[in-house]
Amino acid sequence: MSEISRRGALGAGAGIAAATALGATGTAGASSAEPAKTTTPPHVFPLAKSTPAVHDGGTLRGAHEKNFPVLAGQQGSVYLVHLDPGGVREPHWHPSAWELSYIISGKSDWSILGTHEDGSYHNEVFSASAGELVFAPQGFFHYFANSSTTEGLDVLVMFNTSTGEPNDDIGIVGTLNSLPREILAASFGVPVSAFAAIPKDLKPVVITRRR
Repeated sequence: MSEISRRGALGAGAGIAAATALGATGTAGASSAEPAKTTTPPHVFPLAKSTPAVHDGGTLRGAHEKNFPVLAGQQGSVYLVHLDPGGVREPHWHPSAWELSYIISGKSDWSILGTHEDGSYHNEVFSASAGELVFAPQGFFHYFANSSTTEGLDVLVMFNTSTGEPNDDIGIVGTLNSLPREILAASFGVPVSAFAAIPKDLKPVVITRRR
């Protein structure tokens, strides 16, 4: 073999060896390198990717001081509500927070009941669609439901409290079950038997569906 051929063969062998090492490690001379680790900044919360609470009628994801520590003491929390077709957010009220809801997609039916300066009850019944905001004042009784029987509803709900929603949420099911049946009957002016079918399960009902 000529000197030129011998040098060419040695160069080719060295090149193949280098390419093999690079392919195996991804970096020449760094075969023991660890993959880069990624962390979520303390001011960022992956709300849409968080594990949802699943209900018969939809799902609920939340960011509050327990799972997003940066909110501690900041008087703020956010929830992502998805209602399936026919889904209903249980009628309820928040004793210590107002509620501001942004409709991301779909159309929703609302009812908001509260006292006003004239001492009367005013029940506002309306619909809200994608791109619109709905404000429920602190302590006002309200609910919202998916208007559609075929499409889902997504709502971003914001509160001026850092606590988890169940801790500032009084629902109609729990309210009725906190009262003796005879008191309910007297209040409604109907026989006690009229309330016999009301479930006595006191678990919080957050999302349900029309039956």
